[in-house]
Amino acid sequence: MVKILDGANVLEEMNYGLLKDLRVELKDSDTEENGAFCFSFWLYLANYGSPLPCGILHQEHIDINSSVPFLLLNEKKKMMLLPVIFLHKEASMLVGLNPLTEVPSVVTQFDIPLKKWVHVGCEASQNSLRLRVNGEIVGEKHLSPVLNDELHADGMKRRALPCIIGEYQGFQGYVHFAKLSPSGLPLKTHCIEDPPLQLSIDSSSASDIEEDSDGIWSIVGGKASCRRNFSLDVTLLDAFDQPLIKEMEVVASLLYADNNEPVPETNDGEAPLLTSYDGIEYASSDRPSKLISGRASFKLKMSQLSSKCDNRLFRIRFEIPKIRYPFLEAFSPPIRCISRSRNARASSITLKKLPSGVHLLNGSQSPGLDDRSSELLNSVVREAKPSPSSKRVKLGQEKPFEIFADSFTSKRADKECKSYAFTTTEGNHTYGSNLVRKPENHDGSDNFSSDSETSETTKSDLMSIPSSTNQLSDMVVFKYCLGGLSERAVLLKEIALSAREEELVKFADQVSLFSGCSHHRHQIMIAKRLIEEGIEAWNLISQKNDHVLWENLLSGVKEHFMKIVPCGTRSLTHQDLELLRRISGCQELVSQDHFEKMWFWLYPVALSLSQVWINALWSSASPKWIEGFITKEEAESSLQGPGGFQEPGTFVLRFPTSRSWPHPDAGNLVITYIGSDYAIHHRLLSLDLMYSSRDRTVRPLQDMLLEEPELSRLGRIQRIH
Repeated sequence: MVKILDGANVLEEMNYGLLKDLRVELKDSDTEENGAFCFSFWLYLANYGSPLPCGILHQEHIDINSSVPFLLLNEKKKMMLLPVIFLHKEASMLVGLNPLTEVPSVVTQFDIPLKKWVHVGCEASQNSLRLRVNGEIVGEKHLSPVLNDELHADGMKRRALPCIIGEYQGFQGYVHFAKLSPSGLPLKTHCIEDPPLQLSIDSSSASDIEEDSDGIWSIVGGKASCRRNFSLDVTLLDAFDQPLIKEMEVVASLLYADNNEPVPETNDGEAPLLTSYDGIEYASSDRPSKLISGRASFKLKMSQLSSKCDNRLFRIRFEIPKIRYPFLEAFSPPIRCISRSRNARASSITLKKLPSGVHLLNGSQSPGLDDRSSELLNSVVREAKPSPSSKRVKLGQEKPFEIFADSFTSKRADKECKSYAFTTTEGNHTYGSNLVRKPENHDGSDNFSSDSETSETTKSDLMSIPSSTNQLSDMVVFKYCLGGLSERAVLLKEIALSAREEELVKFADQVSLFSGCSHHRHQIMIAKRLIEEGIEAWNLISQKNDHVLWENLLSGVKEHFMKIVPCGTRSLTHQDLELLRRISGCQELVSQDHFEKMWFWLYPVALSLSQVWINALWSSASPKWIEGFITKEEAESSLQGPGGFQEPGTFVLRFPTSRSWPHPDAGNLVITYIGSDYAIHHRLLSLDLMYSSRDRTVRPLQDMLLEEPELSRLGRIQRIH
């Protein structure tokens, strides 16, 4: 019988326990007539005992006063299996003072690793001793049966075998799925029957992290205007690298690397490690990330600098809340948090900054919008070859929408955008192809602060741009195609501040040629107007002040919105403005950085609403095709009735809050609808082909929507307060 002495130390649901609490009672039902038995278990050693050798399991018997080793680590970190008292004659040597090197034993030829699960199988009979590791026999020793010794014959008749008990000699060990059975049963079957779990960091998923030659990570952090997002994936896999298909959460926290003590808040009272949700930064410990198919993705920022903590190094701990086992924790390498990037970034192209580097809107120096590895390549490459760390898994194919197929299809557009003709599914969210494409959001949500929408500026070095933009080199175009959103934003800012409209058109054409797709053209073409009108709007609203009150900003935002969108009867509602506030990330005071975040999202949306085919939907009061600026969650909630989902074909229209300039999908519409499978789906309408089709006869968009076989009726929006 196998049992754990202290149930408080066991995660009973998953059958884990402390090694020191393990107790194996060898009884008649568990052994053969000659006392043979098999005992197997999964072993996890958090650290080696000091000094070595140290015991893992020992034997106890009522007739023996001292403990006798059974399984231990020798001084060379090899595992040793020793004879069983009252079963093997050689076990009598263990009771005396003989050194262990003289006792017949089975010894592994390899070190037993730390912080990794190992399956151990101990088989003992009167004639032999056998040790298995991970299902394979690693050693066997023939021994003398104790029945030949008259001193022990009576003991064998009484079947008085010892108890095998877990040791504790300065190291922390854990066991999982300990099992006692008669000899001869296949231990390989037991090895794969219930493998244990382990949390670990997928280093291949890391982005926007530099690794120094000494293995220390360098991350740009500090104040809000300077720090950058960095990405990491954490996996919860079993011992055979299979994911756990179970909903759990993982939380991240920042510790000092030298003693694993929590890093305190900054002098401003800000958490040292941050994550974003709905456009607001939270302490990472308050916002866990969900495991999906055994993987949790983290987009984090660091506010605490090493220089502010006596140049100490940090590390990030990932753990499953309320389950404090070391194998369900994962630690990053030591981290040095710096205030700016001094070296070339390993995960993205490094551009050199102009001496005249200016703020995106008003010409003052400012740091830039964050990027991530999924944005390093242009969208054609990214969509054709998703990153391994992405949670987008191609589960099947589904017929895409055919909206605009008759009105806006052209050979040139089809040739340029043929890379988008694919369909992916992600859970219950299905995305179409070609003119209706999937919004690029790798965490499966519509978060306001996703890296693709963040509109801070960057301190990363930019390449030197010639003073005359009509001499833009192929290298500038090439780096724009391969750069992340932050590099693209600053490049466009530098070009647009001095370029003419026709020069931007030429640059857009070159990007289309280099990237093989024209999907980026619209964001390049609007760059000059976006920046110039943003400068004008901020200067009028702020009156050259650094901050303005939110309530004073409202009228100015409404006014500039109405200038762009020709609709005299409809302005922004209170709910629309609240969503803009969440996108900006501001509270009562609004800084220029906050305004830029909002402007980079609002301006492309306003331009879309100014187009005749979209403006008709926006202006319509009955029915209200576009009820305002809503989140993905509000759209999904609107499609659920008291008894569940509404009828298939019900849909609502929204602008994705995770797409800001210069993302190619900024300002596009998303259709959220109930499919024939009674699941919620999201499909994005690529409006850039509309912009290139102004000379064509445009059919009303609402008519084309209702002609789609999967769309039948317009739903109503229920606001989430």
